[in-house]
Amino acid sequence: MEKGRETGPFLLPAASHISGAMQNLVTRFHLLFLAVTLAITGVGFFRIDPDYVFPAHWTGNAADWVWPRHVLMVAPIVQVLLIAAAFLLGRLLTRNHFAKSQHILDPALGLVLAVITASQLGLLLIGIGSDLDFIRFTGFALGLVLLLLGVVFYEAERHTYAGLRMPWPIPSDRAWRLVHRLAGSAFALAAAGLVVLAWLDVGAGLMLAAFVSALVLPPLLAGLATLALRRR
Repeated sequence: MEKGRETGPFLLPAASHISGAMQNLVTRFHLLFLAVTLAITGVGFFRIDPDYVFPAHWTGNAADWVWPRHVLMVAPIVQVLLIAAAFLLGRLLTRNHFAKSQHILDPALGLVLAVITASQLGLLLIGIGSDLDFIRFTGFALGLVLLLLGVVFYEAERHTYAGLRMPWPIPSDRAWRLVHRLAGSAFALAAAGLVVLAWLDVGAGLMLAAFVSALVLPPLLAGLATLALRRR
């Protein structure tokens, strides 16, 4: 309790309460991506004919895989779920784990949200008849980002700023090195796959599926590898 100079005693909030209030993985930058996606979605429903179908894949000159216009609702819904999950994760992490993993989880969430927003913009451009294939462009850009990320993981040294952050420890230096080289190789392969698919112009459907695979499979593989090597 602290005496105020004019109005009397003031109760100071507990330090644990202050610390808990600060544990939030969601930033205004992340919310900006959601706002942009919602704006793109609104423009899409306003500008694109209700009967329009998105060509997700082509065989010759005919689309053999199409999506209805309401597929535009998928992106904002996914972003809301990701932001909610990140918010809850930030609250559930211990202060120690939060401090160690925030610099990894924060940009990771931003990257995923950015890819979703870019994909939504690509769908909008397709729907209004633009010649700019922004989904292919996103594939090239994401491939470059994942390649750089793969190099960082592959070359990362233990006890440095770069590296995986798991709730469980990786005990030995050898296991730590193996996990990071596996993760780096997985990200590099994902990057190569995205660039090849974007170059071949396989269509929006396969490109979006490739985005999901490239963003989910390498971290999942790295997580499973850390579990398998925990006791080595």
